Amino acid sequence: MTLLTVWPDTDPATVVVRTEDPDEIAAELEALGVRFEQWPVLPGVTRENALEAYADQVARVTETEGYVLVDAMEMTPSDDPGWLSTAAAARLKFLAEHTHDDDEDRFFARGSGVFYLHVGDRVYAVLCEAGDLLSVPENTTHWFDMGTRPDYVSIRFFHDDDGWIGNFTGSEIAKSFPTFDEITAGR
Repeated sequence: MTLLTVWPDTDPATVVVRTEDPDEIAAELEALGVRFEQWPVLPGVTRENALEAYADQVARVTETEGYVLVDAMEMTPSDDPGWLSTAAAARLKFLAEHTHDDDEDRFFARGSGVFYLHVGDRVYAVLCEAGDLLSVPENTTHWFDMGTRPDYVSIRFFHDDDGWIGNFTGSEIAKSFPTFDEITAGR
């Protein structure tokens, strides 16, 4: 189930908000200009069939938001040492606090990941799971954690053909907050 946790940005031990209620999550995020939607979860979605499986929803978002590039990506656990090092490198890159000159829209067709939004003096961690669409507005400071064994299929939306380009802040704030693995432990 989707989870929103909010902390002061200087005190990751103090939880200000913690909710799994989709309406509360949407309201908290809407106040930040962040769009949160839930779509039906379809069985058997892979990177290869995600765009076809969610064609109607993708068309609606693309038309409404003016996206020109939509793709799907997949991370599926493997014991192959090459996969483990690739996953670790990708995780490290996204764990660094950054912004984008474009909105960052992600739909999770399978699996999960945590987006951490650093807005004002708070950090909002959104554990996105299958069926969740999150739209992080351009220039919003954030980071993403897919965990030590990433397992998800996501659909990504872009306003230009360059795709994902991060503007890294150099801050190490992400190291202070609970990781994906800590947030999802016992769920």
